[in-house]
Amino acid sequence: MASSSGVSSNAAVAEAPRNPDFPQQVDLDKCVHCGLCLNACPTYRELGVEMDSPRGRVYQMVQVAAGAPITESYKEHIDLCLACRGCESACPSGVQYGRLIEAARSQIETTTERGWLARTIRNFVFRKLLPSPALLTAAGAALWMYQVSGLQKVLRATGLTGLLGPLGAREALTPNAEIPFFFREIGNTFPAEGKRRYRVAFMAGCIANISFARLNEATVRVLQKNGCEVVIPGAQTCCGALHVHAGIRDEARRLARRNIDAVAQGGFDAVITNAAGCGSTLKEYDELLEHDPAYAEPAKKFKALMKDVTEFLASIELNTNMGPVNATVTYQDSCHLAHGQKIRKAPRQLLAAVPGLKFREMPLSDMCCGSAGIYNVLHTDLSMDILEKKMSNVNLTGAEIITTANPGCMIQLQAGVKKWGKGGERVAHVVEILDEAYRNSPSL
Repeated sequence: MASSSGVSSNAAVAEAPRNPDFPQQVDLDKCVHCGLCLNACPTYRELGVEMDSPRGRVYQMVQVAAGAPITESYKEHIDLCLACRGCESACPSGVQYGRLIEAARSQIETTTERGWLARTIRNFVFRKLLPSPALLTAAGAALWMYQVSGLQKVLRATGLTGLLGPLGAREALTPNAEIPFFFREIGNTFPAEGKRRYRVAFMAGCIANISFARLNEATVRVLQKNGCEVVIPGAQTCCGALHVHAGIRDEARRLARRNIDAVAQGGFDAVITNAAGCGSTLKEYDELLEHDPAYAEPAKKFKALMKDVTEFLASIELNTNMGPVNATVTYQDSCHLAHGQKIRKAPRQLLAAVPGLKFREMPLSDMCCGSAGIYNVLHTDLSMDILEKKMSNVNLTGAEIITTANPGCMIQLQAGVKKWGKGGERVAHVVEILDEAYRNSPSL
């Protein structure tokens, strides 16, 4: 009886389903280890280490799924991944690497213990700061005071930031705080210019309300110019992208439910974001909530409405009443737009519609710039090595304006211009170029 009971117990263990937040065998089995992903991986190109390639990381995930322990080495290799998903575009087998790397981080977050300081910082940033307009406003106000007081300028001019060691390098990546913050517009509705053709909801983000307030305003104006009544849902919150990338899926689910509820009864033709990194996660709410009986179907409906602003504008009859933007422009593909959302043509199509603009394609435009959410803060040295190579390709175009479709990429590219640019290049979102063209229209 004991033997029979033991066999039954072992079988039950073997057949027990894996935690759905951990890497699933069906996803791991898609990788045939061909290595075609290697050249598309920024960390492998930079380090030349197999375990820091998509193939190598998948191999390690397979070992852990088979019972190998989660070691410090494994954590480091998983953490060094940018999650840019360039390997997905290169993979002939359809490996959903983005889902795998996020699941691996979720497994690490769930099954291992971090030190007290790391737990405290992560808990504050992910569970307190990012979802809270009040705390973000306070942090933004402090940043604004640091910048307008002249303290930042003095520290940079005197080289004192260099005395801060790693913190000094990270200070160079600090975005500007843009007063007034966009939080004041949350809950407002902006009428369409002329005949209303669409009713859309705009997801304003979290940090973007502080550091990209003018971009958010430009996005609203461009949508209005194209016949959109733009609603900024009052109940919206952080999209949860940074949480998903960090493996903190429980908090990401809470935020996802709130955002779904915020637009559920609005009668919207589309839900719009101007942040490609956020949009990739917003479009994957159905995966995040697939095991939630109350939200699985609403998440699918939300996904069907979700559009990147470039994707939406390129899909409608664009208002071409624009004035010239006389500049040479290049475009840096945001990883989560090109590789995550498979959108490459739309931003270029919109730029081509702007009078006076001369477009020059950048070599390796879809290779990550090194921003990757907060990767440039956590792994600054490697991020800057990747950025230096990106700026070499930017400089080959001779562009006066570097455009992209993600605020995080904009911060990174601005740092690149300061350090390796040829001088005076401007970094802008595609929608800001459209906004400028509309403002230059001779009919105004």
